[in-house]
Amino acid sequence: MRIQGWLFSGVAIFMLAMAIVYGVWSKEPVGTTALFLSFGLMGMVGFYLVFTARRVDAGPQDNKEAEVSDDAGELGFFSPHSWAPLVLGAGGVCAFMGPVFGWWLLFFTAPFVAVGLWLWVFEYYRGENQTQ
Repeated sequence: MRIQGWLFSGVAIFMLAMAIVYGVWSKEPVGTTALFLSFGLMGMVGFYLVFTARRVDAGPQDNKEAEVSDDAGELGFFSPHSWAPLVLGAGGVCAFMGPVFGWWLLFFTAPFVAVGLWLWVFEYYRGENQTQ
């Protein structure tokens, strides 16, 4: 985890440098703002990973002598047959087109976003996956 933290921190420093250079040379506010926001995002993720790496044990990715098989094993639980992310993603794409084509589009896509979010949150509280 420490390596990923330093990687994100390095990219954050690069983004800061590029934001300053881009802002001075181009004097274009939108791109400069986007680069500064990218710096902030990378900085937050890098800080979190470096800070968390101090509190947890070193993983196989932090050991230079580790083999690929050292990181094998269960990574977590992933739902194999969920349609909820597709509904939520399609609704989100259509909702984010609202500012482009007209705010009226949000009126029609908000129910899809709400239903997709509801399906995803309560996926394991109904049907065959219901817990007893």
